[in-house]
Amino acid sequence: MQVGMHVSIAGSIDKAVDNAKILGCNAFQIFTRNPRGWEAKPLSNSDINNFKEKLAASKIDRFATVSHMPYLPNLSSPEENTFEKSLDSLVEEVKRCSKLGVPYLVAHLGSHKGEGDQKGIENLVKAFTKAGKSTPDDVIILLENTAGQKNSVGSNFEQLASIFFQLKPAKRFGVCFDTCHAFAAGYDLRIEKTTKSTLEQFDKFIGIEHLKIIHLNDSKGEIGCHKDRHDHIGLGKIGEIGLSYVVKFANSKRIPIILETPIDDRRDNFGNIKKVKELA
Repeated sequence: MQVGMHVSIAGSIDKAVDNAKILGCNAFQIFTRNPRGWEAKPLSNSDINNFKEKLAASKIDRFATVSHMPYLPNLSSPEENTFEKSLDSLVEEVKRCSKLGVPYLVAHLGSHKGEGDQKGIENLVKAFTKAGKSTPDDVIILLENTAGQKNSVGSNFEQLASIFFQLKPAKRFGVCFDTCHAFAAGYDLRIEKTTKSTLEQFDKFIGIEHLKIIHLNDSKGEIGCHKDRHDHIGLGKIGEIGLSYVVKFANSKRIPIILETPIDDRRDNFGNIKKVKELA
């Protein structure tokens, strides 16, 4: 089983590997830079070499490592300045992943700001296509399903598929499936029958072969709430039964599992990793 957390790079980016090992992870996700700003400090040769050396020595499979886009970019934005800055950020992040040897970059689909799904999708396709054609081909950009918040796109599998299959070159793109987002968008993951049905729908519209990473998160909100609020594994509104099915499914397909769960007085990262292993 390949399971891990989103881990900190505080101090230097190679610290991510140390943090993953401390938690007992054999997969992990990072931000390659401060996620709360537009500017990114360039990766030095020592940053790159130290990260690669630690990863190689850790026995963590390189294909179980993934980076995540920072918070500010909005690839669906109808505002020209924001769109261009977001596209530049996407291109830069792909290049940073390539330098580090990280094969996957998860991208949020953004908000059309009230201009309508069609406009948002047009901008998304434009951004992803430009990035796919102008960056190293050793990084796959992963589209993450959304929770269905106001003005967002990509919360249902049909629409996500309509975006995904417009992207060229096709080999540069894949999908990251987030369980909290799917549940908040209305997909029932609480029992085996409906969880199996949800994954079958994903396969029908998108194809399991395009699913590269699973974000395993419980949900603080009820089904169909359209709120992106993650909870501890098994302690939220999804619960253990459906998430156990997802874990076993991921294991059968050798899809790495990444947790983005909170840390509070109910449970820490160690506890959530332990729970996933129990569910397996």
